[in-house]
Amino acid sequence: MIKMKQMKRSCDYLMLSFEDAWRRIAAALAPLPPVRRRSALVSGLVLAEEIIARENMPSFVAASMDGYAVLSSDDSSERSITGEQDAGLKLDLAVTKGTAVRIMTGAPLPAGADAVIPFEETVEAAGVVRLLSAAEPGANVRPVGQDIAAGEIALPKGSVLGPAEIGLLAALGHSEVSVHPRPRVSIMVTGNELVAVDEIPKPGQIRDSNAPALFSAATACGFDAVALPHPIGDDACKLEQSLVEALAVSDMLVTSGGVSMGTLDLIKPLLAGLGEVLVGRVAIKPGKPLTFAMVQGKPVFGLPGFPVSSLVCFELFARPALRLLSGLRLLWRPCVEVRLAQTLRHDPDRTEFQRAIVETDPYGFTARSTGSQSSSRLKSLVGANALLILPVGMGDFPAGSRVMAFLINQPEALADLPLPIPVSIR
Repeated sequence: MIKMKQMKRSCDYLMLSFEDAWRRIAAALAPLPPVRRRSALVSGLVLAEEIIARENMPSFVAASMDGYAVLSSDDSSERSITGEQDAGLKLDLAVTKGTAVRIMTGAPLPAGADAVIPFEETVEAAGVVRLLSAAEPGANVRPVGQDIAAGEIALPKGSVLGPAEIGLLAALGHSEVSVHPRPRVSIMVTGNELVAVDEIPKPGQIRDSNAPALFSAATACGFDAVALPHPIGDDACKLEQSLVEALAVSDMLVTSGGVSMGTLDLIKPLLAGLGEVLVGRVAIKPGKPLTFAMVQGKPVFGLPGFPVSSLVCFELFARPALRLLSGLRLLWRPCVEVRLAQTLRHDPDRTEFQRAIVETDPYGFTARSTGSQSSSRLKSLVGANALLILPVGMGDFPAGSRVMAFLINQPEALADLPLPIPVSIR
């Protein structure tokens, strides 16, 4: 058991801006070490090596349409058919003046031919084909290396491997590649007041909503997650043991609760004893007590216990951190300017992320609040598709004001956080 007598209190940590907190987090993280995986099993992963084509694609001159292989300089309107070339096996066929070879898409072009006339531009009868249009050199022919030339970079390091990329790997003969693995995140909720969802709360207790919500948030963005089966009570020994055990089987640990100022808020001092706390307080609402630490080389996010604070902090910090661990370059949701449909109250002491519903209109985007923004009111996130960014140093925002918003139902589109976050009132 670590000693906690001289550990910092929550209020002893420097109050960081949203931007500075993220800078500290990002500076401590790097993509997980590469592993070799079969190409069929790397969907969504990030390529950790450069793929250079070892051969031309295609490696032979091929027909790109079904038709007749011909010599374009031959001005004969009718030509004798000397054979048929199918895809998959090159036959000993040749085209000379006055002849043609019936050919299928993808088949190697016969010697002498330099063009393919599509079937629909010909008439065939009794072994003779009549051309209804002139053949241009190279028409409907794929030359050697048209798709990719030998020695060319086929896929750069850092590529996200989707269906097209995986297909290209197969076409180039790569059955295995080096990738950054998908990080595994453990979810651990804390608090004496919490009981499992299938239990009947006693007076003073509430059902745990954070574990299922955070588990869903992690899996929804494509990461492997495991939630500890039961909430951990506010007991230093049990919490420390659970922290250590969870870290041993994961690449990142996310906790909720126990990071504020109370006498039983034990997560910060425990993390300080096990590793180094890099972020202890952030000037944001919700999420002021957000904690980030590195323990045994692994990141730990201590999220506040209120459900909204927990999910908003996961969205703003843990989600981009998981993407960074994955080697992904796009970390942030799209950030757009929106017009407020109503006046929003705002305490200028902190940057606030208000939950809202953003819709398009003829003038751009309009945002309306989801109602009370209490950190305990999980319903304020139900149906929300945006976090409105109300910056520190500014008071209330009247209806018609224009502010920036993260669109939280859209895939990541930004590599860097907009710094500073822009805002305008007009």
